[in-house]
Amino acid sequence: MKYDVLIKNGHVVFRDAVKKADLAIRDGKIAAIAEQINDAADQVVEAAGQYVLPGMIDAHVHICEPGRTEWEGFETGTKALAAGGTTTYVDMPLNALPATTTKEALALKLAAAAGNNYVDYALYGGLVPGNLENLQELSDAGVVGFKCFMATCGTDLPGDFKNVDDFTLYAGMKKIAELGHILLIHAENAEITDRLAEESIKQGKTTASDYVATRPVFTEVDAIKRAIFMAKETGCKLHFVHISSAAGVEEIIKARNEGLDVTLESCPHYFTITTEQFEEIGPLAKCSPPLRDEAEQEKLWEALKQGKIDMLTSDHSPCPPNMKHSDTNNIFEVWGGITGCQNNVDLMFDEAVLKRQVPVTQFAQMIATKPAERFHLGTKGEIAISKDADIILIDPDQSYVVKAENFYYRHKHSPYTNRTIHCRVTKTFLRGQLVFDLNEGIVGEPVGQFILPSLDGSRYAEPSHK
Repeated sequence: MKYDVLIKNGHVVFRDAVKKADLAIRDGKIAAIAEQINDAADQVVEAAGQYVLPGMIDAHVHICEPGRTEWEGFETGTKALAAGGTTTYVDMPLNALPATTTKEALALKLAAAAGNNYVDYALYGGLVPGNLENLQELSDAGVVGFKCFMATCGTDLPGDFKNVDDFTLYAGMKKIAELGHILLIHAENAEITDRLAEESIKQGKTTASDYVATRPVFTEVDAIKRAIFMAKETGCKLHFVHISSAAGVEEIIKARNEGLDVTLESCPHYFTITTEQFEEIGPLAKCSPPLRDEAEQEKLWEALKQGKIDMLTSDHSPCPPNMKHSDTNNIFEVWGGITGCQNNVDLMFDEAVLKRQVPVTQFAQMIATKPAERFHLGTKGEIAISKDADIILIDPDQSYVVKAENFYYRHKHSPYTNRTIHCRVTKTFLRGQLVFDLNEGIVGEPVGQFILPSLDGSRYAEPSHK
C-alpha cells in the first residue's frame, strides 16, 4: 500500500498519551498509525527526536481584510500562522471594515479570503447594538459562534464594531441560545475602565503601568460575573476570551461547576510578559485586558497547570507601526493589540512543557483538541485515524532568537522580538500538504479552505464560498 506522506519515528502526541510511532497520510487524512510502517510513500519525513502534534487551532485571530488590509491581510497573516504551527484559525468579526455583523459583510470577507489562505479558516459573527435581526442569517451562513465586547471598542467609522449595551447583551444571549450557538465575550467593565483612564490622563499618568492600573483585575471579574448571570437567565452558552487573571478563571470554573455551559481561553502574552516587562518593551506590548504583574501571572500559571485553562489562543491583533507610536509617550494613545501568532506554539511549548513540565498531552488539548470540540470542527484537533492530517513537528532541542526579519506579518514587529525560545516548529502540514518548512519557508500556493461547523465536522464550504 502506498501513501502520500509518511512521518517516521516521531514522539506522537495523542489525546491521552505520547508514543514513538509512524504516521501515514493519504488524501489529506491520517490513514495509518503504527509503531513501524514500512509501506512506500511519495514523501518520507524523518521526525526522530521531534514531537508530532496536531496543528494549532487558533480560535482568536484578527485578520483585518477587507477594509483594513494595510493592518494585516489573509496572505501575510496566514503565512505567519502556518510558520508558527497553526493549521486552522477562527477569524474575529473585527477589525475588518465592515465588521462581520451582517450576511453582506460576511460575504465580503469570504470573497476576500478565497484563494488567499495558507491554512484553513472559520468565521465568527458579531453581536453589536442594532444587529439582533442579523444573527439568524449569520448562523445560516456558517459562523461558528458570535463575539461581543463588554469593554468599549470601535470607532465612528461606518460599519465598525461596537460594544454591547446591557439590553443588547441580554437580548443577544436569548437569540444565540435559540440558535444553539456560543457567545464569545471580551469581559471588562467599560464604565469603570473608561473613567479610570480619563482620570489617569488628566493627572498626567500615561505610562504603561498607569494604563494597567486603569484596568484592574476586579473590572474583568465584574464583567465575567454579570455575563454569567445573564447566561443563567437565558440559557446561552459562553466562551470567555483572553482571560488575564486567576480570579477571572475561578469565577468561570465556579459557573461551570454549577451547570453553565462555559469555556475560557487565555493567551501566551499573559503568561510570558509582565507589567514590568511591558514598561521595558513599550507600546508593542499594549493589549486589553492588560498584562499583569509577576504575582498575578504566577497565579494564572497555577490555574493552567491545574487544567483550568481550556484553550490557548493568540488574540493576534496587528496594526501598522505608526499606530504603536505616541509623540507624547502617552500609552493611552497607541493601539492596543499584540502581534504574536507566529510564536504561539513554540513559545508556550517552551514555557509550559519544557520549563514547567505541563504534560504535552495537556498542551495539545489546549491548542487543538478543545478548540475543535468547542467550535464543532470535528475532523480536526487530534492525531487519530480519519482525522485531517493537520500536523506539526516541534524540535525540543533547537533554540533560536526571534528576529523581525523572519516574520511573515505585514508589519514586522512583535513584543517577542529578540526573545530566545528553546524549541522550534520545523514543519507544518495542512491536510497532508507541507505548507511550512523551517529550511524552505512557506511552501507552495495558498490551499486553506473555509470550514463550516457541523456535528461531525465533515463538511467544508460549498464551492460558492471558495
